[in-house]
Amino acid sequence: MTVAEKLRLGATRPEVAPALFRLLAEAALSRAALDACGLPVALVDAAGSRPLSYVNHAFEAFFGLRAAEALGRPAQALLATDAATVERLFSESAAPVAMRVPRSDGAPAQVEVSVGVVRGSDGRVTHWVLAFSDRTELEQLRARLAAG
Repeated sequence: MTVAEKLRLGATRPEVAPALFRLLAEAALSRAALDACGLPVALVDAAGSRPLSYVNHAFEAFFGLRAAEALGRPAQALLATDAATVERLFSESAAPVAMRVPRSDGAPAQVEVSVGVVRGSDGRVTHWVLAFSDRTELEQLRARLAAG
């Protein structure tokens, strides 16, 4: 049984380590909320090649990738875009970025990516949160209207 399961079942006493109990409970709640979110969400580690460290169920369904296939891959490889676009995406700009991304079947999807910055207690960027909004259908409708 995991520590989180023991905490949920009350098998350990929260009065022994209330801060740890509260931290674990909040972490479990946050993960459950992200997993339940209908928007594709990915967490990108700021270290090294900016690998994906978490993806939710909506991400798996949208991209057609199981978490095991996505985790550890550099964000740039997943997005299949150039380094300049990735730098713009991970700059501290609050503006969403429109881009085309490939799904696992090779079909392109037009998305809007919103990025949130996660900082450690020292103020350093530790992760980025990517939230994807599918704009494929909207762009197809715009193209049809423009074609007339």
